[in-house]
Amino acid sequence: MAPQNQSQPSQNDLPYVLILKPPPSFVIFGDHFFNSAKFQFLKAYESPLRLPQFLLAHAQSVQAVLSSGGAPVTADTIRLLPNLRLVVTTSQGLNHIDLSECRLRGISVAGAGTIFSADCADSVVALLIDVLRKVSAANRFVKQGLWSSQGDYPLGSKLGVKRVGIVGLGSIGSEVAKRLEAFGCTISYNSRNKKPLVPYTFYPNARELAANCDALIICCALTDETHHLINKQVLSALGKDGVIINIARGPIIDEKELVRCLIEGEIRGAGLDVFEHEPDVPSELFALDNVVMSPHNAVFTRESFEDLRKVVVGNLEAFFSIEPLLTPVVLDDQPHFPG
Repeated sequence: MAPQNQSQPSQNDLPYVLILKPPPSFVIFGDHFFNSAKFQFLKAYESPLRLPQFLLAHAQSVQAVLSSGGAPVTADTIRLLPNLRLVVTTSQGLNHIDLSECRLRGISVAGAGTIFSADCADSVVALLIDVLRKVSAANRFVKQGLWSSQGDYPLGSKLGVKRVGIVGLGSIGSEVAKRLEAFGCTISYNSRNKKPLVPYTFYPNARELAANCDALIICCALTDETHHLINKQVLSALGKDGVIINIARGPIIDEKELVRCLIEGEIRGAGLDVFEHEPDVPSELFALDNVVMSPHNAVFTRESFEDLRKVVVGNLEAFFSIEPLLTPVVLDDQPHFPG
């Protein structure tokens, strides 16, 4: 019979998980958010050492990295960690991780899975309705006391009859399509591959999609191929009655061209949760009533963060217990992401 007083491992005996920068959940909930009895965190951002020196000092002890979108896991970082076997990210996007280097070195990657998809899709619908019906602009109109002096606010535009084109019909894009179908919208899409089991019209490129829709929704991953995918030609095809919504990654849109089109009235409006050079936002957008913006927080709900905590801790505990990961990323199926 096993003894009843077996001692638990001390904190010093627990394996290390490296954190390069605090993830958003630490800022919101505190740095205990992902705590576990099976591992401890090594916080590079608390050290006075420069990152390369810090990594060299701890190179042999780091088996896993917890990353977020603001803390890239580059090839240079990976090469300084010879015992690294796992990268866990708190985001649904993967463009901040050098997946090619991970694949080359046999390092597993675990993502957030689909836990953010519903919240992202909800944000798309919110931004789209806001732009079309001018909700935020009308709110400012009333609060500034202009209703009594200027009369009725200009008309908005109906959502239910719109042709909606989705760039990237993955987990998020599919949730967006499901919601907008319920509003009576007609859905079409562009993706890396045509999906044989969906009923929506497929267009082989973003320009053709934009030319055949009233609202263009950006839901794809940021890769070498999708950087500035939404360029002058795509925006021109969308036209002066078209609106664009982006909850994916800022650099997918040529931001300078987008700003020009909005100012010159070449497209009707935009709903933007992401920007090309975050947290810097083009100041030209601030005065435009046809632009609705949010600070890259489309997935920020209390419920999703709780789901994220379970997934992140579950992946790390599974790794250190030599069990299957909860949300593994299949690296052989991933496109190349920009560094």
